Amino acid sequence: MIKREDLPECPAATAIELVGGKWKLLIIRGLLKRPMRFNELKRELSGISHKVLASSLRSMEDDGIITRKVYPTKPQKVEYHLSGLGETLRPLLLEMESWGKFYKSRIDVL
Repeated sequence: MIKREDLPECPAATAIELVGGKWKLLIIRGLLKRPMRFNELKRELSGISHKVLASSLRSMEDDGIITRKVYPTKPQKVEYHLSGLGETLRPLLLEMESWGKFYKSRIDVL
């Protein structure tokens, strides 16, 4: 987990530090729909490597954005969920989606 004193001064830079980058945002987008297992996320995120997905999930869990639920089954079942804190990212991602649609509709006008 990142310590408060290690976070950037700028709040926008803090947000980028925690959820910035292509893969973390796409992982969050997937988990906004429903909890998912590792391989479900990997299938949904074509092009992500096993190592990058595992590292991103671990980092977001450490930062309190997602939770990992382990079911006592054989073989072991693990699901990833957005935490309460992670759920607060929903409006941000919906706004990014809206802006992306707007931009795509304007691209020919530019």
